[in-house]
Amino acid sequence: MEVLYLLIPVSVLLVLVIVGVFGWAINNGQLEDLEREGVRILEEAAGVDEGQSSAPGAGKESPSSN
Repeated sequence: MEVLYLLIPVSVLLVLVIVGVFGWAINNGQLEDLEREGVRILEEAAGVDEGQSSAPGAGKESPSSN
């Protein structure tokens, strides 16, 4: 029973921290354009693939590999 005197304030504090972080994210525009972030990740991944295929020595085996 005595453990409740510790667990209840700790859980209330945790909820307040979570609400504070969520409020900070909303005020800083973290949740404004969710669709654009998904597209941006795909565009960056495509750019990396294109850059790797045109890199010098791409597709060649190294002399040390057998």
